[in-house]
Amino acid sequence: MGRPISMLDGNTFLVSDDTGDIDASRKVPTGLFSYDTRFLSNWRLSINGERLHALSVDDVRYFETRFFLVPGEPTHYVDAKVSVIRNRTIGGSFTEDLAVLNHADHEVDLTVRLDMASDFADIFEIKNPQSKKATVSAIVEEKKLRLRYRRDRFHRETVISTSADAQIDSGGMTFRIRVPGQSEWQTQLRVQTLVLGAHERDFRDSLELRHVRNPDELDEQLREWMAAAPRLSCDSLDIVSTYRRSLADLAALRYSSITMAAELVAAGLPWFMTVFGRDSIFTCLQALPFTPQLTPTTLGTLAYGQGSRIDDFRDEEPGKILHELRYGESAGFAEQPHSPYYGAADSTPLFVILLDEYERWTGDDTLVRAYEFEARAALSWVDTYGDLLDTGYIWYQTRNPDTGLANQCWKDSWDSISYRDGRLPPFPRATCEQQGYAYDAKMRGARLARLYWNDPAFAERLEREAAELKDRFNREFWIADGEYYALALDADGGQVDALSSNIGHLLWSGIVDESRAGRIAELLLGDRLFSGWGVRTLATDCARYNPVGYHVGTVWPFDNSIIAWGLWRYGYRREAATICEAMFDAARHFQGRLPEAFAGYPRVRTRSPVQYPTACSPQAWSAGTPLLLLRVMLGLEPHDEHLIIDPEVPAGIGRVELLDIPGRWGKIDALGRSRTPDDDSEQATSRNGAGALTEGRRGA
Repeated sequence: MGRPISMLDGNTFLVSDDTGDIDASRKVPTGLFSYDTRFLSNWRLSINGERLHALSVDDVRYFETRFFLVPGEPTHYVDAKVSVIRNRTIGGSFTEDLAVLNHADHEVDLTVRLDMASDFADIFEIKNPQSKKATVSAIVEEKKLRLRYRRDRFHRETVISTSADAQIDSGGMTFRIRVPGQSEWQTQLRVQTLVLGAHERDFRDSLELRHVRNPDELDEQLREWMAAAPRLSCDSLDIVSTYRRSLADLAALRYSSITMAAELVAAGLPWFMTVFGRDSIFTCLQALPFTPQLTPTTLGTLAYGQGSRIDDFRDEEPGKILHELRYGESAGFAEQPHSPYYGAADSTPLFVILLDEYERWTGDDTLVRAYEFEARAALSWVDTYGDLLDTGYIWYQTRNPDTGLANQCWKDSWDSISYRDGRLPPFPRATCEQQGYAYDAKMRGARLARLYWNDPAFAERLEREAAELKDRFNREFWIADGEYYALALDADGGQVDALSSNIGHLLWSGIVDESRAGRIAELLLGDRLFSGWGVRTLATDCARYNPVGYHVGTVWPFDNSIIAWGLWRYGYRREAATICEAMFDAARHFQGRLPEAFAGYPRVRTRSPVQYPTACSPQAWSAGTPLLLLRVMLGLEPHDEHLIIDPEVPAGIGRVELLDIPGRWGKIDALGRSRTPDDDSEQATSRNGAGALTEGRRGA
């Protein structure tokens, strides 16, 4: 396969090669997907039996792509007499406008063939190939080919129609055309994805989900989305470009939840095009100053799906916030525990953190009151089911050893949690950052209980528990000879002594003793963790370190944004600015779109950040990363009815201005400038001018 080309609208997406063709694969997620099912696995164009080759590809918008092609081998490009333009859009359904251009001065007869097929593969079947439980049937209708898959109550169809006459068979469509000289032939091909329920109707229709949108509607929605976000002006045009790309990617990842009939953000293309508790929460936290409208529906969906019973297969427990929600065949028939799945030990405290942060930013106390029961249940889970060993820490061990996730932290690959010498600890495990999240959730829960739930006794209890947790954590996780926090505790209470990026999350949570924060900042920006492009997931002197290992040496933009926020929280503004600068530099090399992860090679060895081979792109919390970095650089922090603005802009970036930041203060502008070696006084003036405590321009 050539360079993959992706286009998407919510959780409907298409991945093809650079000619626009889709070749069936049981290992690579090429094809047209919607709600975890592949609706097209083959879509191959040929003219007179010859495949086509790409001249160029124009990624017009995230939902529109144009391919310029010629038939034959590349050596035949010179004086090609025929060329092809494939213009395709995606908006719930998939439309391709196919044009064949005759550049000769006489008419030509051509045979245009489109091979078409669907294997209706579940997304998990592509990761782990297996045989289908039912067969695909093909039905030829007038100007249509209907591909059908039915297994008991699971029923999916792909309907392909053409505007031009064609010979249609079970494997595609053939067009025998005559094109006059200096003219062209056209047809429009439309592919509908049908998720059928009772009475052979697409059940999305009954939920009033707008799963089919034309390009004009999508374009207008994108314009409205971009216009609603704060306007960024910056001396660095690369940062402005990255900002706009991030906003557009978040718009592209929005989709309608079948469960809630609400708009959510999918986690990432291609593997995670659904709601993920952890990813969704972090994305909302990153984007709060820019797109606060994402948070209420996310909280609502997670509250609706909160665990209410013990279910070993799904790792469900009362009060636990879901990890993943799937709609494919394997989830429907309980072959995978994903409808929903609760295999994450951090989504639950993070739910409380997001609820509080949203109120602090927006002043929407109605939402806080509406989800009091769910927030209390989440806090209760932290102290009960989350504390497997009754030690006051969050521990995890899957209830489902056959198909459940072993590691239930954000670094959820099998080898991500290890001792420094490479050994893997036994289960259960208590990773350090999850204790930080628990501490933060208790502190924030106390604030909500005191201000909005009319329960000062509960607030005092939470604050007392948080203080005890912080004290115990700083004694038992601190590795004295290395002066850093252990990655985790093992089942015996021993320290899992690898040095990892997780310590940056501890700064964000506030659980780090002030006296130790400087050492943590030093390690995060030291050579063992900091590559020059960002903080690595694992230090270079750990046995499992691998610069292209998923969680054992790569650089994750999302991880770095939380670390920068944590450094800022403890007053290490220049260190936070260093990470901001590195991330924006990396984004420039990725054309403004930060991927899920990239390699952890030292910057002195690479002219640009090195791609991680299977990274999701776009990915929600990577798209949210530049937004949070802007918040960190400008020092934005809500305080009662005001917004604190305390900028620390990296050298070389110059002026950064963010206009119409929404919040409980109405809308407000923030300005920051780079500090120069010989002009510290100007920076101080700029900081004071921005206002350490500034009221908003209401209604601006």
